[in-house]
Amino acid sequence: MLQEIKLQEDIIIGGDNPLVLIAGPCMIESESLVMETADKLKEITHKLNIPFVFKASFDKANRSSIYSERGPGIHKGIEILNKVKTQLKIPITTDLHEPSQADVIAGVVDIIQIPAFLCRQTDLLVAAAKTNKVVNVKKGQFLAPWDMKNVVVKIRESGNEQILLTERGTTFGYNNLVVDMRSLIQMREFNVPIVFDGTHSVQIPGGQGTTTGGKREFVPYLSRSAAAVGIDALFLEVHPNPDEALSDGPNMIKLTELEEVLKPIIEIDALLKRI
Repeated sequence: MLQEIKLQEDIIIGGDNPLVLIAGPCMIESESLVMETADKLKEITHKLNIPFVFKASFDKANRSSIYSERGPGIHKGIEILNKVKTQLKIPITTDLHEPSQADVIAGVVDIIQIPAFLCRQTDLLVAAAKTNKVVNVKKGQFLAPWDMKNVVVKIRESGNEQILLTERGTTFGYNNLVVDMRSLIQMREFNVPIVFDGTHSVQIPGGQGTTTGGKREFVPYLSRSAAAVGIDALFLEVHPNPDEALSDGPNMIKLTELEEVLKPIIEIDALLKRI
């Protein structure tokens, strides 16, 4: 069983290693926005001495409205992500929506991310597993933490032990999510590193009719709480101007505020792990 996942020499997720940040804008809106955001994130994380993986989606296939922006598509999106990886020397993750996309994105990304709504899709999990990349599965808003055992088994039975599980809130009535911090402990029983998604956990799904709402002011509090329970990585969607973002704006952190959000989280993580 794998308790640590080594992305590169200075980025190891799990065990008693320092918290890893997975961050970036929700969607690839443009090459310039992605490159500028990734460069700034690299600068911030270098200053704070926190390992960093860049995230952005080439397609947002589960938008509330058919009229919503979805991104540049897989081929242009992967081209942009590859520039981040090669020019800025940053590890990459992005969402996988269909099994046929797995081999295409595996040529660039270091972590394949399975969206929460798709976490039980067997063919998708098997395709991701067979790339031999790290697979990060977001727990469905509709699942109990112990139900993620079946997800882990699907990936392991497909020959891949490099698994991350992400908590991103649980449906509570209509248009609302809550975070049960016990799930961070319960999912760790599967002997995989655990990620907390601080920004999707404050979403108000479909809460604005044709778009999803959110309460970004709660992100720091939930993220500090998760760090105190014990996590291996923190997932945050970050944007230079969230109020103008084309996707997930209400729950994203403003880029200029990220450093101050991270500082106490890093301190809590270090205290807990006695780093």
